[in-house]
Amino acid sequence: MDEPASIGFPPIARPDARLLILGSLPGRRSIAASEYYAHPRNAFWPIMRELYGIRGDYASRCDGLRRAGIALWDVLAASVRPGSLDSSIVKKRSETNDFVKFFDEHPAVQRVAFNGRTAEALFCREVLPTLGVAHLELIPLPSTSPAHAAMTPDKKGEIWGSMLRADPGSAGTGEER
Repeated sequence: MDEPASIGFPPIARPDARLLILGSLPGRRSIAASEYYAHPRNAFWPIMRELYGIRGDYASRCDGLRRAGIALWDVLAASVRPGSLDSSIVKKRSETNDFVKFFDEHPAVQRVAFNGRTAEALFCREVLPTLGVAHLELIPLPSTSPAHAAMTPDKKGEIWGSMLRADPGSAGTGEER
């Protein structure tokens, strides 16, 4: 029997977002909860709390991202993926999100950060050639997934902080601290 397609979520973003953080596709726990990064051992939300003071329930955390000028989305709109590992994504059965429309609706985004190598590779191979955007700064980051166990959550947070704070006009310089 064919594995059913995993369907992604809409972006979390305000029109004035400056930073876009991209994952590949939500995992099973995220899909079941209808929340980005719902796995309890995923380091994404703890990193956002540490870097930007974003906390609370899911709706509050999403609002915190928006206020900080951060957009959150995935490269893929849908794909077949048995399990939750990025290495299991069936690329031939994947559909990317509409980034032409996204960047038209979010013209202030100048930095795109990738939550893991799969998101970066998919974006660079499938999306970047379709965009008429030359001004994007691409920021590779280690995956916050607990499956990326070669790096501790603290080390992931340290790298995320150093890479995302590199721009003095970047997100997170506001009311969330």
